[in-house]
Formats: sequence, C-alpha cells, structure tokens
Amino acid sequence: MKKNIVLFVLFVLPIVAYLFFASGVNSFISLPTITKNVPDVNSWKTLDDKPVTLTNKITILGFIGSDVMKHKGNFFNLYEIIYDKYKDFKDFQVVMVLPDGAQNQVQELLKIDIKKLGTHKGWNFVFASPNEINTFYDKLQLVGKLDSDLSTPNVFIVDKKRNLRGRKGEDQKGTPEYKEGYSTVLVADLYNKMMDDMKIIIYEYRAALKRNHNATREI
Repeated sequence: MKKNIVLFVLFVLPIVAYLFFASGVNSFISLPTITKNVPDVNSWKTLDDKPVTLTNKITILGFIGSDVMKHKGNFFNLYEIIYDKYKDFKDFQVVMVLPDGAQNQVQELLKIDIKKLGTHKGWNFVFASPNEINTFYDKLQLVGKLDSDLSTPNVFIVDKKRNLRGRKGEDQKGTPEYKEGYSTVLVADLYNKMMDDMKIIIYEYRAALKRNHNATREI
C-alpha cells in the first residue's frame, strides 16, 4: 500500500500539476469578441468549386498569400498542434485565403506535403482577387497587417456567428492583454494560447447545445 502511495506521489501528482498549470489563465472564461460580423467567403472560388461558408462553423482563418511553399512549415505547425486535435469535430474547419492563381501551388502542397500527415478533411482553400482579399481583411479591423504578398503568419478564430474572437482587457492577474491572432511560426503560441482559447470556444459551443437541448425538453 505504501509503495503505491509513493509511486502515486512521484509520478502521477507531477503530471496532474503540470496539466493544471499548463491549462492557461483563460480556462472556461468566455473569449472576448474582437470583431463582430466577419464577412462570409461563400462567393469565392475553391479547389472543388464547392462554396465554403464561415456561418455555423468554428473556423480557423488564415491568409497564405501568393507564395504557398514559403509558409509550408507554418502549415505543419498548425496541422499538428491545432487541426489534428479538432479535425473530427463536426462543425470545425480551417479556411485559408489566397490570391487567385495560387491553385496549382495548393494542389502540390496537398498532394505531396499534407498527404504525408494524413487527412485534410475540413481544410479549405478559397481564392479571390488581391483587392477582394485586402477589402475582406480590412473589415476584420485588426491591428496587424497583411504582408505585400497578402500573407500573415497569424491565424484567427472565428465562431459560428462569424465573430472573430481573441483576448482583450485584463487577464486573471490584472495584466492588460490583447490578442487578435496566433502565430503559426511560434509553436509556443499555438500550444499555450491558441489551444487554450480553442478549448473555450468548444466549451461555449457544447454549453449552448446543452442549454438548447434542455429548453427543448422543457417545451
């Protein structure tokens, strides 16, 4: 019995403590809205000619730009850290915005590189003119700007009502905080910030489902 207690203290408690402290300061707190009513992308071109919409989807939104292979490493970081965890969630998707003409580069990426990782279900690429992309991005009302090739290493969380979510105000320690996007270059940002905020969005979604289900049963 004593041996089991010692083993528990030595091996199990440190893991539990790590998971607790690594869960982030925002756990189960509603994630603030950065921008309301993000425009939809359902009129833009796609690889398979099937429209993609942001409505009623929890979306990771990104802007790759005209040089797809330049951002290949960022793809892998996002795929392995965020996408792979949520790919089986029915209402989850990734939407990447590119200038029209980059279709062949995306096909190459899917065929050679992402194929090595596995499925890309729910991973969508939409194409528009540079003017359309710039206009769309301006309507996100963000501090960060697109690079000259219409790309940014940051990705953004858009909820099912097409609101862009992030962090603003003060954290639990009272420190001012503002975060509109998550860097796909910095693995720590994806692990420590975006993963935590995605948990909040999923929690909100499931809580809403539960409330609606209970309301239906009462009716």
